[in-house]
Amino acid sequence: MDYSTATTTAANGYSSPRDSSFPSSFTKFNSALTAGLLNPMSPPLPPAMLDKTRSSPTLFEMMASEADTIGKVPVQIHNGVLPSPSSSSSSSSAAATAARTTNVTHLVISAQDKQALAMQRISDLLVIRSPGNQFNDPNSSDVKLTLSSKDGISITMCVHRQILVAHSRFFAMKLSDRWSKQQLPPSSSPYIVEISDCDDVEVYIETLMLMYCRDLRKKMMRQDVSRVLGILKVSAAIGFDAGVLSCLEYLEAAPWSEDEEYRIASLLSELHLENVGATEVLRRVSVEASNGSNGSNGGSNDEVLLNLLHIVLEGKDEKARRDMKTLVSKMLRENSSGNDLRKESLYLACDGCLHKLKRQFLQAAESDLENVDQIARQADNLHWILDILIDRQIAEDFIVMWASLSELSEVHSKVPVVHRFEISRVTARIFVGIGKGQILTPKEVRCLLLRNWLTPFYDDFGWMRRASKGLDRYLIEDGLSNTILTLPLAWQQEFFLAWFDRFLNSNEDCPNIQRGFEVWWRRAFWRRKEQSQEPPRLRVTASATDNS
Repeated sequence: MDYSTATTTAANGYSSPRDSSFPSSFTKFNSALTAGLLNPMSPPLPPAMLDKTRSSPTLFEMMASEADTIGKVPVQIHNGVLPSPSSSSSSSSAAATAARTTNVTHLVISAQDKQALAMQRISDLLVIRSPGNQFNDPNSSDVKLTLSSKDGISITMCVHRQILVAHSRFFAMKLSDRWSKQQLPPSSSPYIVEISDCDDVEVYIETLMLMYCRDLRKKMMRQDVSRVLGILKVSAAIGFDAGVLSCLEYLEAAPWSEDEEYRIASLLSELHLENVGATEVLRRVSVEASNGSNGSNGGSNDEVLLNLLHIVLEGKDEKARRDMKTLVSKMLRENSSGNDLRKESLYLACDGCLHKLKRQFLQAAESDLENVDQIARQADNLHWILDILIDRQIAEDFIVMWASLSELSEVHSKVPVVHRFEISRVTARIFVGIGKGQILTPKEVRCLLLRNWLTPFYDDFGWMRRASKGLDRYLIEDGLSNTILTLPLAWQQEFFLAWFDRFLNSNEDCPNIQRGFEVWWRRAFWRRKEQSQEPPRLRVTASATDNS
């Protein structure tokens, strides 16, 4: 905002280039409504009254002409009083009247009407004062302060030099003794101060009013976060330290919405108020503010997130576990920078689940079904961790680990299918990841994975398809086809011929990877035949001709 001072008395009344007789759209609407022109059920008017009514512009004409006059009226308030309708600025009063009818109309509020609403609020703010409060008291004041904004609002109020100087470094400089001596000789005329280009005149007035308030804390409790941010900005600009501290105290204790959180952090960063308490406010949303700017919080984040993982993995209520898995996955996906949770921490959690799975699976293979439900539980945990690893593009080590579990694949058939099919869901997720290019591993690892886990996957596919809700069969079949097709052609033949034999004997209980089979067939035979039948290429040579 631009600050300036002057030694002449501020002009009273309005400075209005607009036709002062032009009423606002709300007043026109109200007049038309009162006259019955907008009620389609009203009886027809008598001809005489109709002629009398038509002598005024119609509602359509008034609304059509509104666009030519919007936003052209700078409005002034002197000593907090709006001019009367009989003055040359009657249009502003009409707009203020229109502001009181906004609850019963559905017209779009024009720029003029918005300005009128603001002027009405400012007028009410200046006029209503508590007993004993001398703010805007023309009898005791010795400074006339004029505030103006870029949108044309200008107000003049009565304030006290002693109070402004005591509370604001800006006013202490502007109203210093040296400056006072440059004023006119002592007289009954007060000092004149003008401040132009205010962002928000209403907020500026509220900030000045706080200088007259004995209990700033109580006054702040009546505000909302948005208004307090405006007061904070003005207080910082004019060096009103008590106002700054009161705003920061309010912001530290009041609840914020997520949108307000961003605005608060942005404004505090802009104003650089760390030395006066802004750090306390930011402790809510900044780990650096809580631990100090010099400390590293990476380990702390990793510890908290790892603890969350273990709580979810060990949870007792299955429904709550599913909900929290979704929540944690969402949070990790939104902040997938990789700095919040180390790879080693994820694989540490993975190793714990895998160890429990192996122990329980081997017991079940020996017909010891005590706690056999842990197989499905730990397989589900591994499936969830695998999703996180794939999202973070660090799942290659998991595939190596899973492909090497030959001791489990060898005893797979000894465990009842109702208890083991969840393991095949992990295998299916790996097929989808490889088939989509989300996991890149050497061909030897992919081949080992298929050799150890493809037959158990076929055995469980029927159960998995019927028992797993939301299973996308076609996605899994496409992933398996693409996984096999990533291998050398001779290895593709081994797996596709084994599938062909199995599919003919089990049909619906075996995944249909016919598309991949056809691709392999074309690669292995059609193209080979085309290459063998390709005619020898002709070599065309051109001999040099002697033109001499």
